[in-house]
Order: sequence, then structure tokens, then C-alpha cells
Amino acid sequence: MAFWQSGPGKGSVTDLDSVRARYAASFARFGAPAEVAVVPGSLGPVAGEWHKSGGEPRALLYFHGGGFVAGSPESHRGLVAKLVAASGTSAFVPRYRLAPEHPFPAAVRDGLDAYRGLLAHGIAPPSILLAGDEAGGGLAFAVALAARNAGLERPGGVAALSPWADLALSGLSILTNRAQDSRIGWEQLFLSARHYLKKTNPCDVYASPAFASFKDLAPVMVHAGAQEILRDDASKLGDRAAEAGVPVSVEIYDGMGHLFQADAAQGEAKVSLARLGQFIRSRTSVLAV
Repeated sequence: MAFWQSGPGKGSVTDLDSVRARYAASFARFGAPAEVAVVPGSLGPVAGEWHKSGGEPRALLYFHGGGFVAGSPESHRGLVAKLVAASGTSAFVPRYRLAPEHPFPAAVRDGLDAYRGLLAHGIAPPSILLAGDEAGGGLAFAVALAARNAGLERPGGVAALSPWADLALSGLSILTNRAQDSRIGWEQLFLSARHYLKKTNPCDVYASPAFASFKDLAPVMVHAGAQEILRDDASKLGDRAAEAGVPVSVEIYDGMGHLFQADAAQGEAKVSLARLGQFIRSRTSVLAV
């Protein structure tokens, strides 16, 4: 049975304010950006922030996490700055609309509009990489699917950190890692999904890319911790890519929890960030200046 069907248990977090407060506390782990210029900007109708690396001109379209109910470009500055430093890209972080005020598919539409905005600025799709963490990781894949189905040229690649890509909460790791994962809880995800989806089927492929066909998608890299409840979401994305013949690398880090990359002092975090940076550089062509 999917956890979507069971509902929160006794002692669970059951109100949206508590869920948002828990996300806000987790975002504090990311720290402040260093040596990266952050400036406001917009892509088409979607506002957000640019991280200017000063390195090679590549474009990372990064979607922040927060269960589709929390988070912002500001909350993720520290994490995005780490990826910018590792990859030498400039990154745009969209301020996509959040639930419950703006439920599914508002976030997907905003993400696709941001991608179209990059194209309208004359940036070639092979110079763009879609990425994100947690809900933003799932959203990066949803936007890649939407771009493919809209007939747009695909980006250079798609990358995700601890992605939430199965809003039915059907992965076994939701249960087996529940006691080990102190960063995120299934009750938190359950309530976030309920506010985001409203009456939408949680297996809708734009909400849960883990159930989609990845035919003709760009190459994929996904990183997750072995001890997090979203570990199986990462594995499912890898399975979908492999089934479609898409080049894919799924890396599960032993002993690590949810978004362990936030602690850049850990050896595993350094390895993960370096690997992600290498993937971004190898999958995107340098933009013409």
C-alpha cells in the first residue's frame, strides 16, 4: 500500500505552518553563499535570482526544494552557490509558485516558462542543465518531460539531489529509513503532497516523474543518501532512464542522509559536489559570448 493512502499517524505533524517551519529549519543548513554574486532577475514571467559564477558561461536552471509548499531562491542560496562553485556555471533559481495557494501544475508551468525564457534569450538548449533538490529535483524532471512533450529541444542534462519524484510515497525506503532520516519525515511529505496535488492523482507523471517514460530525455545524474527516506525515489528515476536507454548515473552514498551536500566539510559531500560539477560541465556546451 502506498503511504498516500494511509494518512498521518498519531503524533504526526499535521498542519501546514509546522511543515513550513520544519522546512525553514532544514534550509538553515545550507549556509550563506560565498564568492558568488547573487542578483534578482526574471525569465519571461518567472522572477528569481541569478548566481553569477564569473567562470565559463553555462546556464544551470535550478529548482529549490521545500515540498512544493516552502522554500525560495533565498533559502537555497548556500546550496546553489556550492554547485555554482563546483561546476563553473551561472545559475538561475526560479521563484516558482507554491501550494496550497498555487497547487499542481503551477510549479511545472513556471518551470517550463523559465526554460522557454532561457531559450528566448538566445541560450542554446545544449548549454542548459536542469537541476534541483528534493521537490525541486522532481520538478527538474517534470520540466524536462514537459519540454520534450511540447516539442522543445532538450537541455544538455538533468541532475537531482535527494529528489522527491514519487508523490504516492510508495518507495520501500519511506518505511525502512524512517527511523534513520532526521532531516525529513514521511508525514511532512504526505501533507506537502496533499496541499500540492489537491485532487490530482499522485501518480500523474508531471507530479511524480518516477512513473514517466524517459524516452528521448537528456542524460541524467542523481545523488542521494543511503539513509534517507527518499533513497528509492532516486533509484526509480535511474530505472526509468535505464529502461529508456538514456545515459544515467545514480549514486547512493553510504551512511549519508537527506541532502548531505549541505555539509561541505564532509568527504562524501565534497565528492558528490565534485561529481555533480563534472557532470554539469561535461553535459553543457560553453555559451557563445
